Amino acid sequence: MKRLTLIVVAAAAVVFSAPAFAQRSHASPGGGPPAGAGGASSAHGPGMSGSHDAGAANSDMSHASPATVLSHNTVMADKIKTLTGQDATTACNGFKNLGQCAAAAHVAKNLSIPGGFDALKAKMTGSGAVSLGKAIKGLAPDADAKAEEKRANKQASDDMKEASS
Repeated sequence: MKRLTLIVVAAAAVVFSAPAFAQRSHASPGGGPPAGAGGASSAHGPGMSGSHDAGAANSDMSHASPATVLSHNTVMADKIKTLTGQDATTACNGFKNLGQCAAAAHVAKNLSIPGGFDALKAKMTGSGAVSLGKAIKGLAPDADAKAEEKRANKQASDDMKEASS
């Protein structure tokens, strides 16, 4: 009788523990999504999932171009214009997403980049484009590029949160 009980308990343990093993990701150490599968933020700066205004809350603009997002989000368009001195759609033309454009605008203002936003944009867009951090190193070699990139990404993220509320 004890042996039968032991077999039943062992079988139950195997059956009920299988779903827990199935949920664990083996693609990356420590679980979670596989490397490169996305997440709350990316190496390119703030994501776009929260970048649209309340009127467009039901549409998915996470992969929309900056021009598309700006056409729906006048608060963010005004912020970009204030930072760059340019029409926001023109300023953000060539950037992969609005967060990248906003972060570059903040860096240009924060560091008084020689050549301003246009110089930073030229390094980050088009052929031979480099990351924001590398563009900072090239245009402001005395600045702590990593810290400035982090600061600008936070500012851009804050702007986008503010614009979506």
